[in-house]
Amino acid sequence: MGSLACPNAVFLLLSALLSLLTFTQLTLAKHAAITRHYKFEIKMQNFTRLCQTKSIVTVNGQLPGPRIIAREGDRLEIKVVNRVKYNITVHWHGVRQLRSGWADGPAYITQCPIQTGNSYVYNFTIIGQRGTLFWHAHISWLRVTVYGPIIILPKRGVSYPFPQPAKEVPIILGEWWKGDTETIINQAMQTGLAPNLSDAFTINGLPGPLYNCSAKDTFKLNVELGKTYLLRLINAALNDELFFSIANHTLTVVEVDAVYIKPFKTDTILITPGQTTNVLLTAKNHHPNATFLMAARPYATGPATFDNSTTAGILEYHHPPSSKTKKKNSKLPVIRPTLPPFNDTSFATNFTKKVRSLANPNFPANVPKKVDRHFFFTVGLGLASCSQNQNCQGPNNTKLVAAINNVSFVQPSTALLQAHFSGQSNGVFTTDFPANPPFKFNYTGNPPSNIFVSSGTKVVALSYNTSVELVMQDTSIIGAESHPLHLHGFNFYVVGQGFGNFDQNQDPAKFNLVDPPERNTISVPSGGWVAIRFLADNPGVWFMHCHLEVHTSWGLKMAWIVMDGKGKKQKLPPPPSDLPRC
Repeated sequence: MGSLACPNAVFLLLSALLSLLTFTQLTLAKHAAITRHYKFEIKMQNFTRLCQTKSIVTVNGQLPGPRIIAREGDRLEIKVVNRVKYNITVHWHGVRQLRSGWADGPAYITQCPIQTGNSYVYNFTIIGQRGTLFWHAHISWLRVTVYGPIIILPKRGVSYPFPQPAKEVPIILGEWWKGDTETIINQAMQTGLAPNLSDAFTINGLPGPLYNCSAKDTFKLNVELGKTYLLRLINAALNDELFFSIANHTLTVVEVDAVYIKPFKTDTILITPGQTTNVLLTAKNHHPNATFLMAARPYATGPATFDNSTTAGILEYHHPPSSKTKKKNSKLPVIRPTLPPFNDTSFATNFTKKVRSLANPNFPANVPKKVDRHFFFTVGLGLASCSQNQNCQGPNNTKLVAAINNVSFVQPSTALLQAHFSGQSNGVFTTDFPANPPFKFNYTGNPPSNIFVSSGTKVVALSYNTSVELVMQDTSIIGAESHPLHLHGFNFYVVGQGFGNFDQNQDPAKFNLVDPPERNTISVPSGGWVAIRFLADNPGVWFMHCHLEVHTSWGLKMAWIVMDGKGKKQKLPPPPSDLPRC
């Protein structure tokens, strides 16, 4: 009998090893990155808001557009098919696009737009990122209705550095115009004046009960007693920074721009266009016998008028079936949140100061300590002369423009990245963007006598792996104003900010190089400055612009060219075969 037992034992051992190997392979497969495919059909769709129906540009007929869901390390292939009369591009806002600049999306910067009837496959990998980002059109004002969330989950088996929520809910703040926004911005560019204001703000595409005939168009969030929810907040509005609050509830901020931060509690969030903020909302333990409004309205600092209205959604508590506290048809009181005044810069400043990187071994803050190149950029508005055949409404046939270091960016007719990659930049762009303002003045005091700005398609060229420090200074030429600046292709560290004019001798000593926030969009404070640092480790052409769309239209934008490094993985690959042509 003993001689027969031995082969059985060997067989059982082999079976166990085979099972273990199969289980290991399955586990590895579960952890392995995958390619996720999406199809975006750009099409017109009728939507009714504020008692009025209009045809808008959408993705797959949806507003907001479809959710992109991926895990860190996954590759995305998103086919965008253009079935509208407008040229289109899509930008994956905040995605680093490491060596995939051809998929970044800003029109005439990294690609020519997708023309009517054509398509393009955006192909990129999510490297070292997890959290909430968003996608939006990146040409003219089409992002007003062409936007949606990007949800990047951690790798399998990796948990959040905060309590696991019962549910995750995207909350996308947007803007709505009754008129056609392409007509509105085109008319404004012709007259040289500010464009018409929006008629409403929206939460997940819905204006909410505080607007006329919009009670039925209200976002509702149902919660259960004692449970915690992760709200993925995105500001996709065109021209407004926004305060957001939920009545009688405290929010815990845990992430900004897809980077975890040291958690902090607040009643109100400030979120600028282009920013994302993840918050934990813990429902009350006992039924409050009330419903609560969640509301958003503008933080406005400039001299211009703004849409001073409020969008609202409803937070409702789920009644257990056995509950005898209230009958379903009884009307519960609605409690509204108290939002800060529209010009509450002290709240804005204090809120921004609370945002700090985790800066721990798992999520280090790799702030460049040594700086290779220093830049000082003024950002603000000015005037420019209109051509003789143009009838502008400003004094002496002038128009409002926006500029960085007195240069108002002129959009090229060939994409910068194509011109750079092919070595044919002549007539497309020059690399003489000024590292400092062309003349010094009291930036936040009385304006200089000459407030005219120059124009051109100028870029800054950086060697691969250059560490950059950039100070951005608001100017009060037309009026001090907050400017949310977005940098494509990189996250950056916000090492300092303050009011008045930046002092090169005093202010750098106060920089936070230990746990500064890591972001892709930051507001230059109204009448102040902000200092950022980043490492230019991503070859390509990277757009930087104000995320107030009217300021981008007026020229508050520029681009950085990061040259190839020496190593194979430090070079930009050639363009895909289906890259659109101009």
